[in-house]
This record gives sequence, C-alpha cells and structure tokens, in this order.
Amino acid sequence: MKRMFFLSLMALAGLTSQAQTFEISVNYQNQANGVIEYAKNIGNFVACPDVKTDNATKKTTAVWHTTNMEWIKDYCRPSKFDIEDDYLKIFPEMADILLDEHPYIPMSWRLTGENGETVLHCYLRMPADELTNMWLTGEEACLLDRETGVQYRARRTEPETFRKHFDVKAKKGDVVDLKIIFPPLPETTTEVTIYGIPNWELMGVTVPIRYRVYGAVTYYDTIPQFHKPRLVKEHMSENKPYDRQNWNTWKVLTDAHLIKPLKDGTMAMWRTPEATYVAVGYEQNWTTEYFSFGQGTMLVDETGRQYKLREILGVPKDELFFMEGNSGDYVAFLLVFDPLPLELTEITYIAPGGEPFSAWGANWSGSVLPHLNIQQLRDNQRLFEYHPRMVVK
Repeated sequence: MKRMFFLSLMALAGLTSQAQTFEISVNYQNQANGVIEYAKNIGNFVACPDVKTDNATKKTTAVWHTTNMEWIKDYCRPSKFDIEDDYLKIFPEMADILLDEHPYIPMSWRLTGENGETVLHCYLRMPADELTNMWLTGEEACLLDRETGVQYRARRTEPETFRKHFDVKAKKGDVVDLKIIFPPLPETTTEVTIYGIPNWELMGVTVPIRYRVYGAVTYYDTIPQFHKPRLVKEHMSENKPYDRQNWNTWKVLTDAHLIKPLKDGTMAMWRTPEATYVAVGYEQNWTTEYFSFGQGTMLVDETGRQYKLREILGVPKDELFFMEGNSGDYVAFLLVFDPLPLELTEITYIAPGGEPFSAWGANWSGSVLPHLNIQQLRDNQRLFEYHPRMVVK
C-alpha cells in the first residue's frame, strides 16, 4: 500500500495483532449482562492421585497431593459445587484428553468479568467421587495490574473455602468450577500477574488481558472521524492522463490524517451497519512520498465470503499518488469496505499486487494477512485519534 522511494508498496508486516501464548480477546464498553473473558489457559497437567473404590457402594475416593499448607489446620466440607458442563466449549482442544482413565489432570483456569467483579475460575476434573485435602487459596490471592501497580485482592471464594483445606464431592469425571472473586478490573488493564493459587501454579504468573464478551449483544461502532486529505495538484508536473509509469502524472495530496507514532502498518477497525472502516498507519520518511491502494483490496471471512473495498477517504483508488507532509509524520488512511456480520471474530486482509512501475526501482507487491482478530483491531481505535503535528525550531 504505501511506500517510500526504496521500499515495496504493500508492506504491511507491522500489524499489531500478534500471537499470544494465552488465549484472550472486545472492549466491553456499553456491554451488559455478559461474561467478559480476559484470559484462559488449559493449564499444567498433574499426576492423578491414587483412587480407591468402596466395594460395597462402588464410590471412589482420592486424597489430593500436598500443597505445602500443612500448618493451616482449618478444614471444611462444602455441600455444593458448581459443575462446568461447557468445559469442552471453553477448551475444545481437550476433547481427546479427557478420558476416564487418563493419568493426568489438567489444571485449567479462566479469568472473567462477571456482575461487576473479576472471577478466576479454577477447573478441577474429578479423579474420584470424593477428593479430600484440596486447597484453593488464601490471603496471597491477588491480581496485580502490571502498568499501575494496583493490587486487586481476593474478596471471597465460591464455595467458601478461603484459607481452608476442603473436601470436594461430585461425580467422577465432572469438572468442578472453583471460583476466586476479585474486585473489577479497569477497562484500561492490559496485563496482570496472578498470585496465590498453588495447585494451578498461578504464583506470580503474568498474563495479557483482552476482552471477549459472552451472552451479550455486540455493539456497533460510530463512524470514525478522520481528516480528509486535500488535493494539491491533479498531476505532479505534466498535464497528461494518469500513467503509472510516469510519476509526473500522479496526483499530489496533502493534509493527511496525522497520528501519534506507531509501528508501520498498524491497523484499526470500526464496524457500522452500513460499512466497515479500516485504518492503516504509516511513518512518512520523505516530505513527498507515494502510496497506493489497489482496486482488488478486500476482506475475506473464514467461509471465503468477500467484503469489497468501496473507497479510501480522500485518495484515489487503484492509482499511485503522492502525499506531501513532513519527514517524521505518522499518517493514517481510512479504507471503507462492505459491512461485516457482527458475529465474525476473525478476518483476512488481502491486498493484491499490481503491475511494476518505473519509479526509483519500486514495485507494487501484494499482501495477505490472515486471522486478524477483529476485537483487537477495534481496541486499536484509540491509536488513530488525530494528533496535530508539533514542530520545534
């Protein structure tokens, strides 16, 4: 799409939706009655404790491994435990592992926002009908916001087992949902460290936060307000029809939408019922630099459905053009596509290559960016707020 005098036109490798170790993903502003998923992980696998069977009742029992909390003598026997029937929907990759006689237990967990609080779900697949000497957490339980340093201390557990060993009764093979409740996390939180849950090995583990809403109606965005570039010259220096091989015939524009510095090729997305808006940011290295957006640029969903490019705000489509500015500017272009269905969570961005042209040895190369997380792109909207140029002489 862009390029300077010595780089290819369509280099978009700087996209910000990078792979993470923890699965995590929508800004939850204006969401109600939904479960917000901040982070989740299948967790570590621990050896299944020895299981004993009562010959008369056929009931099975097991004693949990020690958790180095022997000095705490408080014990309880809760009467009710929540069973997570949707465990395989949350962790579909576990379908082939959850066998009755599997020798290891996955210590999976999930961090969510629910009813104005933060909930850490600690999942325990029952190795027997009764498990004794279990431990969840105590006063060490904490979520630390890595950016602000604010500690969010545990408020309670469900069932109430805080700072106590306890027995768990459920059907063998059921996945019990043990909950630790914390205060709500601010919308600005991007990374937390989890402390105080030894059996799940969450003792100083840092996880990135993103937002994915369950059980709520996904909202539309408002149309982004971008500065529209202004045409300075219909042709650079020769009043002739546009010819990609003759840069003197290219249009010259100025007053691009300016933004704060960011990585070249960073994207953001806005969704409305009428259209999808995609912003792409670039560093300007020259006072006059050329760009282009091809006619065949499109978005494609996982079914192969195409969402075509309608326009690029203020700039020609399928033409090379010049943008005047300052070296050191960061500029953003706003592309308008067909509207995306709200249920989509990923999209592929395709920018086809164009024919070579004779301008400082440049070429019009294409780009395919698969599996872009739509909610991450929406979270990037704040990066594209207008930022006036500030010059000190």
